[in-house]
Amino acid sequence: MKYSIIVPVFNRPDEVDELLESLIHQKKKDFEVIIVEDGSQIPCKEVCDKYVDRLNLHYYNKENSGPGQSRNYGAERAEGEYLLILDSDVVLPKGYLQAIDEELDREPADAFGGPDCAHDSFSDTQKAISYSMTSFFTTGGIRGGKKKLDKFYPRSFNMGIRRDVYQQLGGFSKMRFGEDIDFSIRIFKAGKRCRLFPKAWVWHKRRTDFRKFWRQVYNSGIARINLYKKYPDSLKLVHLLPMVFTVGTGLLLLLILLGIIFLCIPSTKNIGCCTLLTGLIPLLLYSTVICIDSTRQNNSLKIGILSIRAAFTQLTGYGCGFINAWWKRCVCGKDEFSAYNKTFYK
Repeated sequence: MKYSIIVPVFNRPDEVDELLESLIHQKKKDFEVIIVEDGSQIPCKEVCDKYVDRLNLHYYNKENSGPGQSRNYGAERAEGEYLLILDSDVVLPKGYLQAIDEELDREPADAFGGPDCAHDSFSDTQKAISYSMTSFFTTGGIRGGKKKLDKFYPRSFNMGIRRDVYQQLGGFSKMRFGEDIDFSIRIFKAGKRCRLFPKAWVWHKRRTDFRKFWRQVYNSGIARINLYKKYPDSLKLVHLLPMVFTVGTGLLLLLILLGIIFLCIPSTKNIGCCTLLTGLIPLLLYSTVICIDSTRQNNSLKIGILSIRAAFTQLTGYGCGFINAWWKRCVCGKDEFSAYNKTFYK
């Protein structure tokens, strides 16, 4: 068997249904599917039962231990030459496995990954969030499938790796967030070949509302500091930009507030006007760029406007998590578990 598709699941039966439905229509059929229920209160067993006659499907239910350990649980029971790690909230185009086959035939790889995009059926909020996570104006396009980085670090929503390499490296660590980047770093440190497969893309739903999205990116900011403490050379200039953006946005909002206060005082109206514009113009310019670019990509002004909120949520959420983690871990000297046992290690 060539591929074992491993999917950890936590309270997402409807999304698992969509993923399994998309697997039925794959052009390549040489694969098994391993669903690992990670202590869900809303299990997907009944959903999986609908597909046992149409897929080589194995369902396991275990106590909650986080996505990384659930992937390891599935990998221990896998038989494929390659392990394909997917999130439960993705849907695959019918040529997904064929695209992986073609890339591996063209040039072997020990590990690999592909990009993601939004499906037409996604809500406007989901499309706005997808835009913010892949746009040049928010992430530099590094998560949008661009071949312009010296190294490509696969993410767990769409990651592949040789089973023997997975076993050699011991799988995912016990981190509850950032565990996929941790794994990718260890892949490179072991001298393994890791590549981006641009055509092996998935539809990725991500978060369905901005509150959940904030929590996700906030945790990503925390995870970046945790990764820095484990691998000091992993922190790059690009990882600091959301923190700089967050601090800068805070200062600009402070200028706007001061400008409004000065405008209310007759003797300082001119200062107030200048202060207000100094704070307002950069935020308006950035928001306009986001709106125009997203509107053009999604052919929707509404999504363009929502993308402004998504971009600010992503960058400031990540920045706040990064600053919080830097203070607790780098200044106060707390270890990973004591600093975030409620966040990641329940």
